[in-house]
Amino acid sequence: MFENTTFSITTFGCQMNKHDSERIAGLLESLGSIAVSSPAEADFSIFMTCCVREKADERLMGQVATMKNDAPRKGSPFGRRFVAIGGCIGQRDGEKLLTQLDNVDVVFGTHNMETLPQLLESAIEKGSRRAEIIDGRAEFHDELPEDREHPWAAWLPITVGCNNFCTFCIVPYVRGREISRPLDEIADQARAYVQQGVKEITLLGQNVNSYGRDLYGSPRFDAVLDAVAASGIERIRFATSHPKDLTDGVIERFATLPNLMPALHLPAQSGSNRILAAMNRRYTIEHYEGLIEKLRVVRPYIALSTDIIVGFPGETEDDFEQTCELVKRVGYNQVFTFIYSRRDGTPAARLPDDTPRSVIQERFDRLVSIVREGALARNRLSLDRTMPVLIEGISKRNASMMAGKSPYNQTVHLPLPAGTSLQQWEGTIVTAHIEEARTWYLRGSMQS
Repeated sequence: MFENTTFSITTFGCQMNKHDSERIAGLLESLGSIAVSSPAEADFSIFMTCCVREKADERLMGQVATMKNDAPRKGSPFGRRFVAIGGCIGQRDGEKLLTQLDNVDVVFGTHNMETLPQLLESAIEKGSRRAEIIDGRAEFHDELPEDREHPWAAWLPITVGCNNFCTFCIVPYVRGREISRPLDEIADQARAYVQQGVKEITLLGQNVNSYGRDLYGSPRFDAVLDAVAASGIERIRFATSHPKDLTDGVIERFATLPNLMPALHLPAQSGSNRILAAMNRRYTIEHYEGLIEKLRVVRPYIALSTDIIVGFPGETEDDFEQTCELVKRVGYNQVFTFIYSRRDGTPAARLPDDTPRSVIQERFDRLVSIVREGALARNRLSLDRTMPVLIEGISKRNASMMAGKSPYNQTVHLPLPAGTSLQQWEGTIVTAHIEEARTWYLRGSMQS
């Protein structure tokens, strides 16, 4: 039924969603379906969704709704397109999506990705619309094949689910409670990736730092880093870290493991202890900055990124100013800034707040200005330095420039050498001399 059909996958949200999309792609390709880049070209248009912020809901609704009046597809074996919604919005809303979007055929959740082909078959053969959502424990779905976006880079989930229950976050309710993957399975997968030619592994989890608490009674993420480093992989990254579980052992690995990249995403969310308590983050700013100090002792130039929420219910001007001061003190390479998004079903959704939207927007804009200044200052530290860069593709703005990532997770643009093609360089690590620093990228030249 799937032989010589086409599919597209549109992915919203976190790295775990991207990994799930690669699993879905591998599953459909194993049945003979062919990936295409545009939903408009696909027999099966699949949306892997995120429900952490309202904007993701709006994007999904907008994109699916625009497909509503498409004419019947000529050349399609079915005469029309089939639309499926999965991921976190699928898990959260289930059959509700069939009511909201009358051109959606299939809805599935985070716990039953492997049933998508059967659900599509049912929609094709019976002409019925169906939502199948399973409430259960989080799973790794490692039995499914995968089609990685880049052959030289791989996601490697080590935990799934989350036990933190931050008051603003819906993830524990749609992804399930946290479970850890056995260490020997992680090590085996890392070695397999190395044998396949992978250059960079990113370890994934809603909270990688708590790895092993369910297996051993306490976090052992440092043991995961040791095991993956021993595979011989050239680059290791991980996401996402929760400050309350970042141990001295993990910090020490930034000094002792040369293939652990000197970059860390450590979400602060706010610079105010009062707001952090209301968020149920379970650390103080003093503890957070103590972690930063330890990290910069072992890796003085480590690149730090973070998440900041502006406009959490009850945030005052003083709370916001404390956040701005934290951003200035730490000196982040990158800050992902978000206006608080109310999520039904979370404790924060019940908190009263009378702060005008215009005030929240003005604060957000102020913070963005501070973030830009700090990012440029950090990038300027790389001027006239030589560093290895993993080439990932062509620059989105200039077809004569290649784009890659430094060990510090900075985007680096390099001229495509004359007489060569991008295919010769993709997935290779080259030596670059940095000659120009901009707010969000570096520019340099390749060294022989």
